[in-house]
Formats: sequence, structure tokens, C-alpha cells
Amino acid sequence: MGSDSDLPVMQACIDVLNELNIPSEVKITSAHRTPEATQQYVQSADERGCVAFICAAGMAAHLAGAVAAQTLKPVIGVPINASLEGLDALLATVQMPAGIPVATVAIGKAGAKNAGYLAAQIAATGDNDLRQRLIDNRAASAQAVIDKDAALQAKLAG
Repeated sequence: MGSDSDLPVMQACIDVLNELNIPSEVKITSAHRTPEATQQYVQSADERGCVAFICAAGMAAHLAGAVAAQTLKPVIGVPINASLEGLDALLATVQMPAGIPVATVAIGKAGAKNAGYLAAQIAATGDNDLRQRLIDNRAASAQAVIDKDAALQAKLAG
């Protein structure tokens, strides 16, 4: 995260990773204020078993791009609504030069959740147990929608 103010949004991502039993690290680092520390953290990722990076930032939102420039691991950018309803962060995250991709998800909490799920799907390409946990998670999500509809139908009929 670019700032501790991003944590309320990124908690949704952390929750997804925890629910799927995926170990993760949460760190505050800045593409602009701590560029050397950011570079060192990214370049030491292999030692820690990192599979992908999820980067959240608002405003200029260069954290995901700065990380992507330092690694071949997948980078997922989560634009944070810090100004301009998050559109500045969205554009800064999605408009990467050719050859330095950043997968970009929606602005805010929905994007944070999807970043967690996307990272899980990336990791699951080499982990059948995680793949099954994702399948089970989707089935539970579908069942929750079916249950909510049944409750709604019962309420409307009553």
C-alpha cells in the first residue's frame, strides 16, 4: 500500500487471502517517498516465496508501475479513491507502457476483493489444493445468492 490510509479498502483483499488460507505480507511503501525501499522489497520477493504483488495507491498511483518495473511476477493494481473519485488512480494504474503490464481491478473495495481473488487464481495455476478452495469458494458464493433469492421470494409471497 502507498499509505496506511489505504488499509480500510485493502482489508477486503486481506480478508479474501485469509479466507483462502493464502499467506501474504502487508507493507506500506511508496513509489515516490521510499523508492529505494520499494525496489529492495520487490527484488527480495523470491527469497520470501512471493507469487504475485497486489499494489494499492491513490492519486498518482505509481506504486503498481514501480513494482512492475522491478519484477517479472504478476502485479495487480488496486486504484484507491483518494481524489477525483479514484479516476486519477485508475488511469495512472491502467495506463502502463507496453512490456510492463499491471493487471488493474476496480476502484475501491470491490477491486481490493477481486485483487485477492485474481492473485489466488494466479497462485492456483500451480496449486491444486488452492484451486479446489477457489472452486469451493465460488460454489459457496453462488449458494448465498440462491439462498438470498429464496428468502426474497418467500417474503414477497408472504
